[in-house]
Amino acid sequence: MKQRVFSLILLSTCLSLGVSAQPTRQEVMAAMELANDHFIRKYPDPGKPTFVKKERPSNLWTRGVYFEGLTALTELERLTGGAKYKDYYKYIYDWGTAHKWTPRNGVTTRDADDYCCCQTYLDMYWMENPQETVSLLDAEKGRLAPGHQVKNRSFIAPTVQCMDNVIAAEDTPWVAGGQTKSAGSDGDWTWIDAIQMGLPVLSKLTRIRHFEGDREADRYTDKGWDMYETSRNEIGGGLWNAADGLWWRDKDFVPPYTEPNGEDCYWSRGNGWVYAALVRAMDAMLVAKGAKAPGYLEPLGEKKWKNIGEDEHFGDYRKDYLAMTKALVKCQRKDHFWNVSLHDESNYGGVELSGTALFIYGMTWGVRHGYLPKKKYLPIIYQTWDAMVKTCLHDDGFLGYVQGTGKEPKDSQPVTYDKEPDFDDYGLGCFLLCGTEIVRLLEQ
Repeated sequence: MKQRVFSLILLSTCLSLGVSAQPTRQEVMAAMELANDHFIRKYPDPGKPTFVKKERPSNLWTRGVYFEGLTALTELERLTGGAKYKDYYKYIYDWGTAHKWTPRNGVTTRDADDYCCCQTYLDMYWMENPQETVSLLDAEKGRLAPGHQVKNRSFIAPTVQCMDNVIAAEDTPWVAGGQTKSAGSDGDWTWIDAIQMGLPVLSKLTRIRHFEGDREADRYTDKGWDMYETSRNEIGGGLWNAADGLWWRDKDFVPPYTEPNGEDCYWSRGNGWVYAALVRAMDAMLVAKGAKAPGYLEPLGEKKWKNIGEDEHFGDYRKDYLAMTKALVKCQRKDHFWNVSLHDESNYGGVELSGTALFIYGMTWGVRHGYLPKKKYLPIIYQTWDAMVKTCLHDDGFLGYVQGTGKEPKDSQPVTYDKEPDFDDYGLGCFLLCGTEIVRLLEQ
């Protein structure tokens, strides 16, 4: 009887708030598995090159974003005893091995799109680390006990090389295709998408090196901040508009450029990339209390964290994150999605999954970590997840309403339920990132 009364109260509360009842963990996992299994059936060989107009290696940025989401889902499968864990883990492992755990275009690249894949390489290293804390410095100096070795250094060695090269290139012009891209690596992220592709790599690497005993591990987060700040405040006069709490995609969209209705152009997925980057950078600096090796991974249902103190700009990222959250809530559509043009619904207005999923991913992380109030944001999160599943997810796992690649609202239009985007991987990655955060929130 008490249970029935509680259920009626819960239903009444949900209806009064205009929200759907919160999903179960099993329902969210089932939706993610359906979408992911559709992708794996379509691409059974993860190392095979992609072909959209031309052949590209499968560690390009679009696939890198997908594997960010798959890694998050795979960790949940492990924690919940899911039947898909081994298959998903093998799929990631085979992909990384096929590319020798190396950025696209090698360790000398300075293009963030090339080293986006390194986020997954670093995550895999965390999952593969020895059970006890190991000092990398001791390992390099041969001071480990006989028979003790650091496992799978191949997972991260190329990433370390690449990021060390980015740091070393601080005062070196980046020349590609006969054109100078930037005077030094601080200015490499000339488009806001690059913040998501690159910032989490530097943050995750600092975390790993910190736990391995590197006393100068913060050199990576310091570099991440320098590059982020340059994009934020200098490129194009600053791509961050503090007045609106949103980002112009690149210098081409800074005013006087406007949308058809006269408003500034704030592209949904571009802002979603930055929002996700802030979350992933902050998350790399938080350690769940009581978490243990391998990789100091977060237990399911965790409610308390400590900051390892390796990023002095954690508070700066959080400030921008909160400002973006406030701005994003204001422009959400009544059907719970966001337009591709955040301030002009007349410019290709309609349902779009990728930006929406990134926004809910970020908001869910904020609620889970206590930075956003549950009373306000839980209805937004659950309503939008319900809308994405019911509106975008086909019975066979295909995801509709994903805007294809581009840099502004008009690109890859029209966006429809049945139209397949040019790359069908990153939209799924965004969906998986969102769903995995919701599962973690439900388990608190």
